Amino acid sequence: MSVAIIINPISGGAKPGTAARRAQIALDAVERHGDRPEVFVTERPGHARELALAATARDVRLVLAWGGDGTINEVASALVFGEVPLGIIPAGSGNGLANELGVSRRPERAIAQALASEGRLIDVGEIERRYFVNLAGVGFDAHIAAAFNAATNTRRGLAGYVQLTARALRHYVPARYRITTDTGSVEPRAILATLANSPQFGNGATISPGAKVDDGFLDLVVVEETSRLRTICSLPRLFNGTVERIRGCTINRVKRAVIESDEPIPFHVDGEPVVGGRRLDARIHPGALRVCV
Repeated sequence: MSVAIIINPISGGAKPGTAARRAQIALDAVERHGDRPEVFVTERPGHARELALAATARDVRLVLAWGGDGTINEVASALVFGEVPLGIIPAGSGNGLANELGVSRRPERAIAQALASEGRLIDVGEIERRYFVNLAGVGFDAHIAAAFNAATNTRRGLAGYVQLTARALRHYVPARYRITTDTGSVEPRAILATLANSPQFGNGATISPGAKVDDGFLDLVVVEETSRLRTICSLPRLFNGTVERIRGCTINRVKRAVIESDEPIPFHVDGEPVVGGRRLDARIHPGALRVCV
């Protein structure tokens, strides 16, 4: 049986020639382990999912996703509920799930970890028929995701996120939502409402310190804005694990959630922007994906 490696050539602000270098590293690492490698390079959004689906039809034993959170999401979406496991080679701007799972940032090491792993099951979230393995949400983080992925944005990596966030904090207007879960309904004017399968956005920014990828729950994090100045002053709490101390922040463990608004709701799945309708239905699928890390 073979191992498929799906490479995003532009993740993390990569330069020309990156695809060839990554392909050679993957070929060498997999062959050293005694497996037969199949290397593919993505050409467009959605291509990683197509390649992963085709790989499972050929009965590969493992699919490695080399890229950022969006690439991992696409590959995971093709593998969910199946027998073929996912391996991760992190190369994005955030790498939230990879960080939580302890995946090495060194490609050769990440590949070796995946090839030697027996695998484990993790949960998968779903919102509006789209799967996510790390985070989904509405509000400010969805706004930043849309700006970061816009064709006009030429600044990638962490610096790009920081620049966009600083700019958006001057003008972003929080919306009012109706959020319904098993425990009741609330109507916050929220700067964000995040469904966390794992704790962090990436780069050490932790939105839900207690979230676990295998507990059968999503952590619903809602932050109501009391003032823009207070929001700005609270940002360091994302990096010291104390987000729950932000005034107006609530965190609840849920299996299902409905988010509604009077206007169409932009949201994101693992950092990829989507424009939804006025109602978003979300749920957790316990143990739906096998990962080798």
